[in-house]
Amino acid sequence: DVQLVESGGGLVQPGGSLRLSCVASGFTFSANAMSWVRQAPGQGLEWISEITGGSTRKYYSDSVKGRFTISRDNARRTLYLQLNDLKTEDTAMYYCALDRGGVNRGQGTQVTVSS
Repeated sequence: DVQLVESGGGLVQPGGSLRLSCVASGFTFSANAMSWVRQAPGQGLEWISEITGGSTRKYYSDSVKGRFTISRDNARRTLYLQLNDLKTEDTAMYYCALDRGGVNRGQGTQVTVSS
């Protein structure tokens, strides 16, 4: 079975940084593109970033481009998201996912940006 386990969320002040991690199991991690999606309170899922299996291409939504960086370590079966210059509107549950729609996603890690 596919398992995705996120960690690294927390409470941070505006302008701060966090690094999210997602450990994957149950499928060939290195062969799959991976995404990060998020869901703010009362809103739907929002795709924010994707990385190809070999890390050759990375994609970002306009809302996070220039502030967030996606990466992966295939040997560790781990996906990362570095969040810099956080804003209050980045407050959301963050999920790693096998697809941009977030259908196959983990349980999430909460990021709260507040002063």
